[in-house]
Amino acid sequence: MAVTGHDLQGDPPATNKVADRRGVKVLMAGLGKRLRIAWRSVGKLVGAVFFSSLAQRIIVLNLAGLAVLVLGILFLNQWRTGLIDARLQSLRVQGEIIASAIAASATVDSDVITVNPDRLIELKTGDAVSSLSFFDPALEFPINPERVAPLLRNLVTPTKTRARIYDKEGLLILDSDNLYARGEVLRSLAKPQDGTGFFLFDWWNTLMAWLPGDDFPQYQEYGADEGTRYPEVASALTGAASAIVRVDAKHQLVVSVAVPVQRVRATVGVLLLSTNPGEIDQIDTAERWGILRIALVAAAVTIILSLLLAGTIAGPLRRLAGAAERVQNSATMRAEIPDFSDRADEVGHLSRALRSMTSALYNRIEAIERFAADVAHELKNPLTSLRSAVETLPRAKRAEDRERLHAIIQHDVKRLDRLISDISNASRLDAELARQSAEVVDVEKLVETMVSIQKDLAAGVNVDVILDKRSGRPAATALGHDSRLAQVFNNLIDNAVSFSPPGGAVHVAVLTTETEITVTVTDEGPGIRGDISRIFQRFYTDRPDGEHFGDHSGLGLSISKQIIEAHKGSITAENRTDRSGAKFVVKLRRAAVEKPRK
Repeated sequence: MAVTGHDLQGDPPATNKVADRRGVKVLMAGLGKRLRIAWRSVGKLVGAVFFSSLAQRIIVLNLAGLAVLVLGILFLNQWRTGLIDARLQSLRVQGEIIASAIAASATVDSDVITVNPDRLIELKTGDAVSSLSFFDPALEFPINPERVAPLLRNLVTPTKTRARIYDKEGLLILDSDNLYARGEVLRSLAKPQDGTGFFLFDWWNTLMAWLPGDDFPQYQEYGADEGTRYPEVASALTGAASAIVRVDAKHQLVVSVAVPVQRVRATVGVLLLSTNPGEIDQIDTAERWGILRIALVAAAVTIILSLLLAGTIAGPLRRLAGAAERVQNSATMRAEIPDFSDRADEVGHLSRALRSMTSALYNRIEAIERFAADVAHELKNPLTSLRSAVETLPRAKRAEDRERLHAIIQHDVKRLDRLISDISNASRLDAELARQSAEVVDVEKLVETMVSIQKDLAAGVNVDVILDKRSGRPAATALGHDSRLAQVFNNLIDNAVSFSPPGGAVHVAVLTTETEITVTVTDEGPGIRGDISRIFQRFYTDRPDGEHFGDHSGLGLSISKQIIEAHKGSITAENRTDRSGAKFVVKLRRAAVEKPRK
């Protein structure tokens, strides 16, 4: 068969390109899958934080504080009042300037003098012709509209205010909204637009009308011959400038200032300056909208920070709660509590407490399981022996065999009764210690009492119990339960007596320091021959040779250790180094007792 060049060189280039495209597709598919998983994880985290009850409370409370601050700035600030006062002051100054200009150049010509003919005939020889009584009393320098119009237009137009001039009878002479020159309308000045055309501004103006302190009178436009109906105009006709603030039908402010136009101390008219409706409101609204913009930015920052804060609180709390639920529902495995112990806040404290509680709970469960297993094992032995004796008893023919079986049955029954009693005491020991309140116990007197009781009992087996007293030490007082501590000392002395040979002695010593009480019980027996580390385990026994099996339950030392540890103390066992024998050492915290005052 002929071999082509493609066969020698491998796949053609087209095949390589297809393989590359497939690889890229596989890579992109894997990357897209990872991104989707990451996005879903982030979405779940954000959703859990945002929609958690704690996060919502944090956000609402933080926004409530910000809202109170912003509303206080909007409703209680003095910006609006200061703006009105400034506008009144500027209108007053502007009015005085315009009124002076009108009085100086806009009245009738001073070169034309009108003489009263009747007063001229009545003039006597020697009278001064310059007397004011010589001139016509009707001469009152009226305002010339043709001169006032250009002056008024030049002075008022840049300020965008409305100017009206009334004569002394309250008749309208000129209005800056419609200026005339020799019967020809010059032009109508364009009024500023009301609002901005945005519906929120109208709503905002309506809302701001309810602000405290905005109880202004209603503005009303009067006719050309009703100028005196304006209170400020009527006041200015008496020679005193007056100002007033009103609101129109749209609750827009209108500030008016009336200034008298005087010539030779005579009031010839009134200049009324007023702002366009909404002029001040637009400035005030712009200022408040600026505050609201800042408030919106602050609200956004507050929400972000609240979410971050909620994430550092709600997230760990949710994990801790989930772990606690797993501990509750888990029956076969040991659930682990999340570790936030590196945090120095309440969450870290809660994590440490939950971890300690869970560890103690699992330890208690394991201890109960071991205790139940030990109890089952210890009860099984006498029950097995008792069952064998009961099954063998009907088959026994001789009287001595039946008596021996009866003795075994009685011994096993006593052993069961002793085991059940000790097991019952051990099982309810923790509950009793938790319910009973600790009291100050004189350990030295308690040991003396136990020694005196055991001394009489040990005399029957020819063993002496000796209390080694020491003088010149602090009082041996401790916080605890005297009955349980007495049980410990009684058990240790009884064990020491049972291990001591006839003629031996058991020594009990009490040593007290400023912080600790040490009670030592030593015997002269063979010592601890087995594993010392197991001496305090439940049902562990290391009895002397020749002692009948089952006379002791093996719970005495275990119960003693449980009682001492409940009193925040320690108990240890060791062999004597000076001679044969065992030594048990109990250490308790000393509690200082205040002496009663005389």
